[in-house]
Amino acid sequence: MLSLVSLLLLVMLISSDHVSSYSNEETQALLKWKASLHNHNHSSLLSWTLYPNNFTNSSTHLGTEASPCKWYGISCNHAGSVIRINLTESGLGGTLQAFSFSSFRILHTLMSASTTSLFSGGIPPEIGLLTNLEVLHLVQNQLNGSIPHEIGQLSSLYELALYTNQLEGSIPASLGNLSNLASLYLYENQLSDSIPPEMGNLTNLVEIYSDTNNLTGPIPSTFGNLKRLTVLYLFNNSLSGPIPPEIGNLKSLQELSLYENNLSGPIPASLGDLSGLTLLHLYANQHSGPIPQEIGNLKSLVDLELSENQLNGSIPTSLGNLTNLETLFLRDNHLSGYFPKEIGKLHKLVVLEIDTNQLFGSLPEGICQAGSLERFTVSDNHLSGPIPKSLKNCRNLTRALFQGNRLTGNISEVVGDCPNLEFIDLSYNRFHGELSHNWGRCPQLQRLEIAGNNITGSIPEDFGISTNLTLLDLSSNHLVGEIPKKMGSLTSLLGLILNDNQLSGSIPPELGSLSHLEYLDLSANRLNGSIPEHLGDGLDLHYLNLSNNKLSHGIPVQMGKLSHLSQLDLSHNLLTGSIPPQIQGLESLEMLNLSHNNLSGFIPGAFEYMTGLSGTKICAAMLKGCKPCKYGSGVDQQSVKRSHKVVFIIIFPLLGALVLLFAFIGIFLIAERRERTPEIEEGDVQNDLFSISTFDGRTMYEEIIKATKDFDPMYCIGKGGHGSVYKAELPSSNIVAVKKLHPSDTEMANQKDFLNEIRALTEIKHRNIVKLLGFCSHPRHKFLVYEYLERGSLATILSREEAKKLGWATRVNIIKGVAHALAYMHHDCSPPIVHRDISSNNILLDSQCEEEREVPGGARGLVVRYGYKEWGNMGCFGNPIVLSLALHEAHISDFGIAKLLKLDSSNQSLLAGTFGYLAPELAYTMKVTEKTDVFSFGVIALEVIKGRHPGDQILSLSVSPEKDNIALENMLDPRLPPLTPQDEGEVIAIIKQATECLKANPQSRPTMQTVSQMLSQRK
Repeated sequence: MLSLVSLLLLVMLISSDHVSSYSNEETQALLKWKASLHNHNHSSLLSWTLYPNNFTNSSTHLGTEASPCKWYGISCNHAGSVIRINLTESGLGGTLQAFSFSSFRILHTLMSASTTSLFSGGIPPEIGLLTNLEVLHLVQNQLNGSIPHEIGQLSSLYELALYTNQLEGSIPASLGNLSNLASLYLYENQLSDSIPPEMGNLTNLVEIYSDTNNLTGPIPSTFGNLKRLTVLYLFNNSLSGPIPPEIGNLKSLQELSLYENNLSGPIPASLGDLSGLTLLHLYANQHSGPIPQEIGNLKSLVDLELSENQLNGSIPTSLGNLTNLETLFLRDNHLSGYFPKEIGKLHKLVVLEIDTNQLFGSLPEGICQAGSLERFTVSDNHLSGPIPKSLKNCRNLTRALFQGNRLTGNISEVVGDCPNLEFIDLSYNRFHGELSHNWGRCPQLQRLEIAGNNITGSIPEDFGISTNLTLLDLSSNHLVGEIPKKMGSLTSLLGLILNDNQLSGSIPPELGSLSHLEYLDLSANRLNGSIPEHLGDGLDLHYLNLSNNKLSHGIPVQMGKLSHLSQLDLSHNLLTGSIPPQIQGLESLEMLNLSHNNLSGFIPGAFEYMTGLSGTKICAAMLKGCKPCKYGSGVDQQSVKRSHKVVFIIIFPLLGALVLLFAFIGIFLIAERRERTPEIEEGDVQNDLFSISTFDGRTMYEEIIKATKDFDPMYCIGKGGHGSVYKAELPSSNIVAVKKLHPSDTEMANQKDFLNEIRALTEIKHRNIVKLLGFCSHPRHKFLVYEYLERGSLATILSREEAKKLGWATRVNIIKGVAHALAYMHHDCSPPIVHRDISSNNILLDSQCEEEREVPGGARGLVVRYGYKEWGNMGCFGNPIVLSLALHEAHISDFGIAKLLKLDSSNQSLLAGTFGYLAPELAYTMKVTEKTDVFSFGVIALEVIKGRHPGDQILSLSVSPEKDNIALENMLDPRLPPLTPQDEGEVIAIIKQATECLKANPQSRPTMQTVSQMLSQRK
């Protein structure tokens, strides 16, 4: 018995010494790590301390301060060994380099997350020594470097969270060894390369969150082995290739989110086997083909989003089976066919967006029958018929967009009971009838747009519109009568657009009380009387257009208080008197049009100092002896300096003499021009009717009218924001392109666009800039005459099968041409010219440039494919042959919003350009620099290489342009053959330059001169 007691005492003594040894080792390891932290004196670590008076016999007293078990964030087992370290929100900062992982071999939980002080540096490979670790959370820190492959040694791990750090490199294949892993959180890092197929070995995985990284390559088909997976988030990466059909094996899957990648191919029908799926996000990819009928089997689905792809065909009727669906996004695809009536059966729908497709037919009854719908958009389709009654009385509806269809019905019956409606757009449909008081049923309404319909009658005095209204657009209808005075009570109004109607009477002075109004367009009506002085109280006005009315009397001096006004158009009225000198208060003014009035007096000298003014028209064209209007950066400053007493109206007795004088001068100039080398001078811009190099202007005008049959639509070859382009074949066999401004734009705000284009093009001459042959400023028409380029726009060619004929060398040549043209505009023109609308629609192609390439002979029938032509070697043997290969040459066109930069001014401007190509800084500043064009060039360069617009990839490149590991295959047009070694070098150089151009900070972008030189160095 004594020997048994002795044995037990011996075992206890050995165990005590062993535990004491562990405890001392862990204590010392923690204290050493504490000392390495940046803020080791932080309040969180006050308990991490040894007291010497209690430490003398710590080997036998486990409860003393020698044990870390009572320290902040530390937990121990019954034996006193550390098993859990949790420093979440501790506020500590430092690295893991001094942490002794070997001292904590039985640790099963290590957690650190913070939003204040953060851990940085890499994850040491010694972390692989924690073989008993079950939970590893190192999240929301600043950890960088790669994930060590030794992490695959943590065989007990079931939860791994490394999200919201700065980790980079690839996901280690060794993760496939973690057979117990149930949860994997790697999101919001900078991980790259392909997903290792070994992850398919993790058969116990329940959740994968690897979104918001830079992962590339395909989704491994081995993911089909993860039968327990409930959540798979891989969105916001650069994954490519098709969705593997094996994903359909994941019977437990509830959420699948793959949006914002480069995934392509059809949506696999096997997804219809995921009966438990509640969320499916595939939007912003490159998926093609039809939506599979099998999607209708997902009866648990709550959120289905397939927008921004290339899906075609009809919407499957099987979607009507998704009775639990609350969110359905199918917008921005190529879907066609009838709007399926089965959609009306989805009574739980909260959001339904199917705009920007090619759907036709009528909207089905039953939509919003249950009243749950909040957002509904079907704009930009080909829909017809009335708006269903069930939709009119949708009480929870907040947003409804119907614009750009062929919908019909009485406008007074469109709206029903809509207490929560905030935004409705019915523009550009075929609604008729008169406005009613029914809009009073929408007390929350903020935006009401009904432009471009057949609305008749007058605007009701008591329109019933909510005072919350910020935008009212009733333009391009047939409204008559006066503008109600109660419009002045819409105190939240930012935009009032009533142009292109038949409104009469005077402008109510009450509009001056709209203190927040920024945009007011009353042009092209029949308004009379004087301009109300109270309009000068609208201090937030940026845009004011009262042109093409019958306004009389003088320009109110109070207009000079509109310091934020950038565009003012009072043309085509009956205004009299002089231009008030207070106009100098319009310090933000960029465009001023006072033409076609009865103004008199002198041109104010203040124009000389209004440096932001880039477009002015102040002449009265009704006076036949008056010189044509001068456009440009203010007025002619030299003449202003000589004398500010330029007479504005010429007295009638001198008219006849002046007409004769100008007739003689015109005959002399025409005769002289025929003898000169064809060249457009700046003075040509000021000729009265028409100016065209080496041609008789009047004759050419008549020939163009005849050739286009007075601009018959059959000759229209394109339309843009500023006008339509017509093809005109003249009797001389010359073919020209004629750009005619839209009738509603002529003599109004876009007059600035027309004249900017003339000014810019007459002052620059470059092989990659479209040639201006002449212009017309006839009272009936205003148009520009260009050289005709057969191939059309770059955007059109890239969107067609013809893009396959644009070989790599041709595309490189196109990009170089655009770079050279922009470098010329920015650095060789004085003042520099910023285009501001560089897009693939504004780049035209020809095939005038030829490149010679030597091809060795030796094979009969050899065919060399280059550019867009095929050339055959019909039988040379042994000797090289030289092939002359036609390459497309790029020409920049459409200078409708070009801006001549004043080197000593702020160069502020209204937002202009094409969305998708705009520099990000234009979202928060109106300052225009050459760097806005540089950003657009970066988009164009990637678009030419990819064969399509790079989309959301622009954002990732602009935020992290330093990434050099962009997968080349993800940047190339898959329609083209593989790159040759020579072309590969060119393409990589272009991608790198484009990436530099897309930097978010404008100052970090290169100049176009630098880009042009860099690309020219590569031959």
